[in-house]
Amino acid sequence: QVQLVESGGGLVQAGGSLRLSCAASGRTTSNYAMGWFRQAPGKERDFVASIGWSGRTASYTDSVLGRFTISRDNDKNTMYLQMNSLTPEDTAVYYCAGTSRFINVQSSRYAYDYWGQGTQVTVSS
Repeated sequence: QVQLVESGGGLVQAGGSLRLSCAASGRTTSNYAMGWFRQAPGKERDFVASIGWSGRTASYTDSVLGRFTISRDNDKNTMYLQMNSLTPEDTAVYYCAGTSRFINVQSSRYAYDYWGQGTQVTVSS
């Protein structure tokens, strides 16, 4: 079983930056596709970014292209999301996710088997 724990959320002003981390334990995730999702109050859990097992492929939702960067360090069993130029519309709980069923990027939440508890990101205007 894999446990995922997010960290790095918080309150930031518009235009600021945050770096989220997702630490995996229990099993190596080096051959897993990994992803970040977010959920704002009253809304669905939406795809943000995904990264393939090697870290060489990534996919992003349009609204974060050019602002967010997903990366991973398989030696540390950890994934990251660097978020720059944040806007109030980025306010949400951010979840990391992993799947042993796929090694390449996945944008559907149904592709993922493991989820973290989430970390709150709040962007003030």
